[in-house]
Amino acid sequence: MRIDNDKLIAYYADPPQDVCLEDIDLNRIPRHVSLIMDGNGRWAESRGLPRHKGHVAGVDSLREAVTTSVRLGFDVLSVYAFSTENWKRPAREVNLLMRLFATTLVKELPLFFQENVRLKFLGDLDALPTETRNVFEEGLRKTESHTGMVFALAVNYGARAELTRAARMLASDVAAGNLNVDDIDEGALANRLYTQGLPDPELLIRTSGEMRLSNYLLWQLAYTEFYVTQKHWPDFSKWDMLRAICAFQGRNRRFGGVGES
Repeated sequence: MRIDNDKLIAYYADPPQDVCLEDIDLNRIPRHVSLIMDGNGRWAESRGLPRHKGHVAGVDSLREAVTTSVRLGFDVLSVYAFSTENWKRPAREVNLLMRLFATTLVKELPLFFQENVRLKFLGDLDALPTETRNVFEEGLRKTESHTGMVFALAVNYGARAELTRAARMLASDVAAGNLNVDDIDEGALANRLYTQGLPDPELLIRTSGEMRLSNYLLWQLAYTEFYVTQKHWPDFSKWDMLRAICAFQGRNRRFGGVGES
């Protein structure tokens, strides 16, 4: 994506002591950055607040992350919002999250229009409450012509379920005579994932210090660089995004080869 330098410089004015925009090589910005937004509940509990207050606070960080990603010129920002395993949480918390998803998307649509962001969903939306699913589908329709950054929201998503779904699709195509077994390769499988048409993430950021993938994008993250911060998601800021990109640009990405000495 093209970076608007004037907007970027204004956005990153008054930097903290440890990081600034000049630390970043704008010619080596990752195309696709993915976020595991962890720690909303712990953020709230550490302040003596009910857990749902953390989810509400997390919306502000997500809004800033979208704007930051546009300013930095990402092609794709993907975020892990609700996993297939999150249905195990208390029903009250799940219901609140579903309502929050719907109300947040309605509220944030003007931002998507302002920044030319196209919405995409990763996961099985059929299992969502009707109200939430209808709002999501409306968001897809209203932004489908946008040509800027893709904002991919993983909701009711699990990587094992995604891979199982792709395997079933391949098997069905073979059974129907539309695909030869010998033609099944990495590309054939990738084209049946929710991320079809998107580049794989180059950088994965996980907040709250957890060192695991939690069933997220297991196929797509094969050569992704990981960045873990101890900050809970509601405390993650545009400056933390710069810190993550600085760390990314300092890595030697070898992709199984020798790389630079």
